[in-house]
Amino acid sequence: MGDTNQNANEARPAGISDFDVVVVGAGFAGMYLLHRLRGLGLSVRVIEAGSDVGGTWYWNRYPGARCDVESMQYSYQFSEELQQEWEWTERYATQSEILRYVDHVAERFDLRRDIQFDTRVTAATFDDATSRWVIETDDGARLRAPYCIMATGCLSSPNKPQFEGQEDFAGPIYHTGNWPHEGVDFTGQRVAVIGTGSSAIQSIPVIAEQAAQLTVFQRTPNYAVPAHNGPLDPAKVREIKADYAGFRARAKQTPTGNLFEVGGPSAMAVSAEERAREYEARWQAGGLPFLAAFADIMFDPEANQTIADFVRDKIRAIVDDPAVADLLAPKNIIGCKRICVDTGYYETFNRDNVALVDISETPIARFTADGVSVDGRVYEVDAIVSATGFDAMTGALLNIDIRGAGGAALRDKWRDGPKAYLGLALASFPNLFMVTGPGSPSVISNMLPAIEQHVNWITDCIGYMRDQGLGRIEAQIDAEEAWVAHVGEVADLSLRSTCSSWYVGANIPGKPRVYMPYIGGVPVYAQKCNQVAADGYEGFALS
Repeated sequence: MGDTNQNANEARPAGISDFDVVVVGAGFAGMYLLHRLRGLGLSVRVIEAGSDVGGTWYWNRYPGARCDVESMQYSYQFSEELQQEWEWTERYATQSEILRYVDHVAERFDLRRDIQFDTRVTAATFDDATSRWVIETDDGARLRAPYCIMATGCLSSPNKPQFEGQEDFAGPIYHTGNWPHEGVDFTGQRVAVIGTGSSAIQSIPVIAEQAAQLTVFQRTPNYAVPAHNGPLDPAKVREIKADYAGFRARAKQTPTGNLFEVGGPSAMAVSAEERAREYEARWQAGGLPFLAAFADIMFDPEANQTIADFVRDKIRAIVDDPAVADLLAPKNIIGCKRICVDTGYYETFNRDNVALVDISETPIARFTADGVSVDGRVYEVDAIVSATGFDAMTGALLNIDIRGAGGAALRDKWRDGPKAYLGLALASFPNLFMVTGPGSPSVISNMLPAIEQHVNWITDCIGYMRDQGLGRIEAQIDAEEAWVAHVGEVADLSLRSTCSSWYVGANIPGKPRVYMPYIGGVPVYAQKCNQVAADGYEGFALS
């Protein structure tokens, strides 16, 4: 590996490896960064905690795990050959199929030789004297590079709430975000699932088919729309592949980077019958486009109420027991929490071996040797599945001790909530970039195009720095503050920021409540990033 930036007269500290760029994380972002940075002729080392590539899809192997973005859109577009040769089998790809795709990409572009697996980054410190980042890992190694890029993912730090008596429970406790790779067989077992978010909604129907008894502990019900998943239509695939570039270009002009049709401007401008027809058509089509039935659903509470009522009516029609249906029907705004895409979720509660326990008023008191205690009653189980989500957007970054110029600590900077310029860079942290960080569309858009847009911007920036003979780039505090204020103002226009969700950090005790993703839409955001670069990296100090 090259020491291309090593000054011949500069003393190399003992036991330190030099690179042009160190990348943290080998998911979709880290893999594409490696490919692009190699293309610039740079020496790169990627550090990955897992034993192989894949990021969130490497860890999240829980039963029923699959993507909620259609597979023809949830893939790389940087290589036309890759787009043409890879064949997805289903409308929504399973975790295992996504991992096969990731493996194919790693092999095709020979990525693994520059990735160090089974290694966790513990600290990253900017050395003012040399303008280098020093990266420390859990095996005691140290790496040094002018640039450090955090490709740590938005949903990669599992939220594992501690329950009293956890160590007393006699059986295994699993977390959906850190699932055993050999899989788990629940046949004949009594199983508890804690949580009813995305991973629970996907796994509950599968676990219910295996388990002797399944008890679901629900604090807040979630809206789910049917996936209507199935094999991809070969004719449809041929049609997309015949003009994949055009297909992708049209997707980039949509607010979420997902190509689907947005309905009429206002749900309230049409008759109740017309609204019902549109909602029913979307429900039958399935998936995330359901929320795009009308353009004002996420902005007008009255419009939102109409589509929320439609889903609540669906739940009551599907679930036999009215009391259970009532518990499963959310009371809040639809879409302020991430809407879930399900296969047979509500139907599962009609099974004799499935029970729902409401913990909204009386939370779980403790775990016992035999099970889960709520309101004086112990629910006896053999295994517990914690489907409690993630410390989203910021957790993975704050798990690393990141210190910028003058020893500035990221944990201090983000004490009152994350602040970043464009979700890409941080004032006081020179030559450090984040992929899909807080303040970018990230998790409320199609993550794959979001990742590629960021990686392209970052690598173009590093190439520009090299070509101009510049060694240091840092976001300026006033540009960062202005962007953070803009992100907040735009969030306030939408109903998305109005409820307690992981988008605002509400699932993590003590986490500051800030709406983290940028809601202004993919086209507006990409245009802003492009303009910043075109104007010689406006809002950055270059030296």
